[in-house]
Amino acid sequence: MKRNRMMNLVAAGVLIAAGVYGQTVNERRENQQDRIAQGISSGQLTAGETAQIERQEAGVNQQIHQDRQANGGTLTPAERQQVQGEQNAMSGQIYADKHNAAQTNFHGEVGAWQELQQQRIAQGVGSGSLTAGETARLEHSEAGLNREIHTDRAANGGTLTGQEKRQVNRQQNRMSGRIYRDKHNAARQPK
Repeated sequence: MKRNRMMNLVAAGVLIAAGVYGQTVNERRENQQDRIAQGISSGQLTAGETAQIERQEAGVNQQIHQDRQANGGTLTPAERQQVQGEQNAMSGQIYADKHNAAQTNFHGEVGAWQELQQQRIAQGVGSGSLTAGETARLEHSEAGLNREIHTDRAANGGTLTGQEKRQVNRQQNRMSGRIYRDKHNAARQPK
């Protein structure tokens, strides 16, 4: 079973690498952001998985920025190869996370709010109006709220009390404001 899963991941990595051969670093980043946005929107990527990927991407983006500053705006062949290796690893992680058993499942009014928030984050990722760092912070907060909702439901036989619903609603309103501010600030995901 583990061997088959590993072979599938290796095969997926080869296909992904073949598909991205010849893409610039920036084209590759844009392609991966599109894959992340699609995974968020479809529910294939959970908030926690997305936060992890976006933290990795923010680190790679920072590294690219620093390398370009040190080299007059370009990457050396060795730096480009290192970035491509890191992007290959991230691409494999996106694939693995999108195809694992973890899915985002939304229920009821609270779930409708969560789904809307995820769609807004996915749109921001896709358009570039949310940076990798902003997305990671939003998804980290969303993952925390999801854990809280899960814990509350487990303690109450699968439902939320009226007080818990009001508390979640307040938290989701705050999250909505954060998404809006992050999407409309001057920071943009580099293309």
